[in-house]
Amino acid sequence: MPDSDQPDSGDSPKSGDHGHVPVLLDRCVELLTPALTRHHADGSGAVLVDATLGAGGHTERFLTDLPGLRVIGLDRDPNALRIAGDRLAQFGDRVRFERTRYDGYWADRAEPTVDGVLFDLGVSSMQLDLVDRGFSYAHNAPLDMRMDPDAPLTAAEILNSYDERALTRLLREYGDERFANRIAARVVRRRARQPFVSTGELVEVLYEAIPAATRRTGGHPAKRTFQALRIAVNGELDSLRAALPAALAALSGGGRIVVMAYQSLEDKIVKSQFAAATASRTPPGLPVELPGYEAEFASLTRGAEQADAEEIERNPRSAPVRLRALEKIAGKEDS
Repeated sequence: MPDSDQPDSGDSPKSGDHGHVPVLLDRCVELLTPALTRHHADGSGAVLVDATLGAGGHTERFLTDLPGLRVIGLDRDPNALRIAGDRLAQFGDRVRFERTRYDGYWADRAEPTVDGVLFDLGVSSMQLDLVDRGFSYAHNAPLDMRMDPDAPLTAAEILNSYDERALTRLLREYGDERFANRIAARVVRRRARQPFVSTGELVEVLYEAIPAATRRTGGHPAKRTFQALRIAVNGELDSLRAALPAALAALSGGGRIVVMAYQSLEDKIVKSQFAAATASRTPPGLPVELPGYEAEFASLTRGAEQADAEEIERNPRSAPVRLRALEKIAGKEDS
């Protein structure tokens, strides 16, 4: 962890419309379409929640393939919603946009149940490619890293205000950074002279803190720290922990959920919650399954699926993806 030198992302630049290509698009369509066409072959009456809309590439394919389908597109980034809105304008009121974190939709949703849910986690390439957002360690930019530009916490505030112990813990827990102690100590010394303002200043400190031998063999020395800061700034793991059970509960019987994760902290949360959802609730030691205690969900994948070599070559940011999918067993809507 992280699984790749590339920042995690659900979209990757390409030459084509909107500059983004969705990850594992055909597989997502294959997994979710049976749930969206249970009642009508064109998707009429079905609702798909694209919980991480981004540039709208996945949603565009579903709306094109299923002319009766409705999609609820969620994103906290107004720039993403603007881009997706332009891209999907042709579909009119078949798509509804909501500016929210992916855990913010479920409590007050207008739909009593939904038929499909798609999570494409991580930072999008739109955010990575906008230099002034501060997500990339490859360009000098303000230390921001907010997916929602109106959110109060920035990476600069963390670096300039967290004490050494808190910084160490953050880098270890969210970045699996071996040199968390050294980095935190140097950050505290550096900010005593002058507060951090730019990503370049942070990268300079990281080069000083991480031994040369590790820098030569361990990928870019900033990748773990930048991941840790981004996760902390955006509350990504807490949001995911809250969103997954809510999404599972919102599915109708026969509904399906697909989650694509790009780093191991996210995938561990998905794996754990999916394992609980597919486990029998019959007390251990009983010889038969108790009625009403059966598993609520069935797994649609064997473990986590990955992109194949052809897709990785075409779209390098798909390399770390781990896809998991479940189906809600019919009759379990009110469990």
